[in-house]
Amino acid sequence: MEKKYILALDQGTTSSRALVFDRQGRIHGSAQHPFRQIYPQPGWVEHDPREIASSQLGVMVEAMVSSSVSPDEIDSIGITNQRETTIVWDRRTGKPICNAIVWQCRRTAPLVEALCGDRSVAAMVRKKTGLIPDAYFSASKIRWILDHVEGAQNLAEEGHLAFGTVDSWLIWCLTSGSVHATDVTNASRTMLFNIHTGKWDNELLDLFGIPCSMLPEVRPSSADYGVTSYPGLPEGIPIRGVAGDQQAALFGQCCFESGRAKNTYGTGCFMLMHTGNIAVESSHGLVSTIAASAPGTSRLEYALEGSVFVAGALIQWLRDELGIIKSAQESEALALTVEDSAGVYIVPAFTGLGAPYWDADARGAIYGLTRGATRAHIVRAALESLAYQVADVARTMEQDSGMRIDELNVDGGASDNNLLMQIQADILGAQLNRPAVIESTGLGAAFLAGLNTGFWEDLDEIRSIRAHDDHFLPRMDSLARKQCMAGWHDAVRRTLSASDE
Repeated sequence: MEKKYILALDQGTTSSRALVFDRQGRIHGSAQHPFRQIYPQPGWVEHDPREIASSQLGVMVEAMVSSSVSPDEIDSIGITNQRETTIVWDRRTGKPICNAIVWQCRRTAPLVEALCGDRSVAAMVRKKTGLIPDAYFSASKIRWILDHVEGAQNLAEEGHLAFGTVDSWLIWCLTSGSVHATDVTNASRTMLFNIHTGKWDNELLDLFGIPCSMLPEVRPSSADYGVTSYPGLPEGIPIRGVAGDQQAALFGQCCFESGRAKNTYGTGCFMLMHTGNIAVESSHGLVSTIAASAPGTSRLEYALEGSVFVAGALIQWLRDELGIIKSAQESEALALTVEDSAGVYIVPAFTGLGAPYWDADARGAIYGLTRGATRAHIVRAALESLAYQVADVARTMEQDSGMRIDELNVDGGASDNNLLMQIQADILGAQLNRPAVIESTGLGAAFLAGLNTGFWEDLDEIRSIRAHDDHFLPRMDSLARKQCMAGWHDAVRRTLSASDE
């Protein structure tokens, strides 16, 4: 039977999705299921790995069935995933030894400070990994599990435990334990991987006391990851593309060349700029990371990245905790009922502030409230806070790279909000391009898989099927933009000062 489709598994922080793409890059079918968010203590975030797997495998089948696609029509599978989230399981049983520690979780911040607080150690970690030592990344999460799960250290030293980011866990499940692997993009987010040599680093493993036997094999993003062989699933479908969600989105947005940038509006907000074969060392709090590459690429490719911890999660907070909107979609309509935020600024530092501030102790705050402030002003301020955070990252990215961002490709759920996109164009002073298929993360995973199998011939064919449906041009003058950013930076300074007290 003719291979007509690529199946992309998009395992996110709050839900698992599966998307069926045709040869023109259009979504032929999809399915999505949320799963539990577990908060054992303030600042702690966990997932049940079994729920991650069951929800992801479930939507995989549902997407095929609902779109009437036969498994024989599926060319291959591409996987993209929430990064840094850490899972440890017993190789003998395939069972996790504890809940997954999610990338947002801050429990290991004191551990990172204890191990990497010395400037020379921090510099070594930064030089090798491109990352700023932080609880955000996987290394300290593994160390915490080995320290706090009874018998885990001994089991690890005996070779019985396997570590993986979510991609590795899904590959293990899909192949019934026959493949324990990850790709270079996910490996580069663990704080254990040398992004210059392309290998796990013994000095970093020794620093965190992690046995090398726990680690997955590292493969290119477009490579052979085995075939499906899980009971109840279609068997024999090749898994040929794997990338962390933000690198997958960069690839899906066709940012293949140095200077091309994209921003994804998801639970967090993530901007990446492709920097070619050069790992740019940031002096402004950004990180260097490995970018996904097409098959046959002889040298590693890199990107600069700025991570905003809270983006779409802020809109969810307005809905679920404050109850001032009934749905995320309502935020745009309500915010449009007012001309501006009436001087209200929200700094959504629920789990600290990311780039370019990197303050793990900062907490969320609302400034500028007056008796006349309404829920509409608060909702508009929430949307503006996303744009301000992205603008901060963009400016520092330009300084580090020496390249001006005149255009920004956007994707992710919140990019569907036209008001937010116009605010972002105004605050950034740049054109925003939103593609017809905003599911760039899943599309990037599909592209990586399809290029490996020959479903798509080359990058030129990929470029030819990508089209924008909307452009947002800046309308705000430079003076108004400076005034808005000055108010934002004042709010950030107050938040940072509060965290120091």
